Amino acid sequence: MTTVRLDIEYDGAGFRGWARQPGQRTVQGVLEAGLAQVLREEIQLTVAGRTDTGVHALGQVASFDTVAALPPDLARSLNGVTPEDVAVRRAEPAPDGFSARFDARSRSYLYRVATTKAPSPFERGRALWWPHRVDRAALDACAAALDGTHDFTAFTPTQTDHVRFDRDVFAASWSDESEELLAFRITADAFMRNMVRALVGTMLEVASSRRTVESFTALLEGAHRTEGGNTAPPHALYLESVSYD
Repeated sequence: MTTVRLDIEYDGAGFRGWARQPGQRTVQGVLEAGLAQVLREEIQLTVAGRTDTGVHALGQVASFDTVAALPPDLARSLNGVTPEDVAVRRAEPAPDGFSARFDARSRSYLYRVATTKAPSPFERGRALWWPHRVDRAALDACAAALDGTHDFTAFTPTQTDHVRFDRDVFAASWSDESEELLAFRITADAFMRNMVRALVGTMLEVASSRRTVESFTALLEGAHRTEGGNTAPPHALYLESVSYD
């Protein structure tokens, strides 16, 4: 038995998220179909972070066990049978028992916001167009408030399978990707469904003076979801990286 780690990137626009679903095109579905074709064996992938419909990945990680003999270049073989909107950057044997999900120590996400006066055709499907007022100092204050352990109930749907709503945030910041493009990055031990998008949507409300930094900070004490802001759309969100010991 061999444990294999895959490092993957994909354009989420054409997928109904990561997780396999009957009758739906998913990242897991196309990768498992490719693995079955290459290895002549049914494979079930374990993933570091399940992304939703439309969410992209720059540094997704998945793992699986197999008794099949691996080809000399598994990544190249997989890329030859999978669609162009998903790519395996690396495919290598991992230590026995390695789990992309349970061995992960943190996940990092990126959300991109275009502040141009008119929408850019080059950022369509890649960044959120936000032609409103942006108070950068307010955004920075919100990001600073995220460091540490907080209750993120206000930033995930009320209908959820989560039983723990505390998350440890190791880093959070806004930066200027260019003169008219903002990038929000956040690293935490784990994330709940829609958490990053709800955080971004709420912070942008602060940046446009629809709520205060103080009211945003108060949400981190376990407020109800109805007290949080809008959930930003998925097309500007990227799973940027996953870290392991």
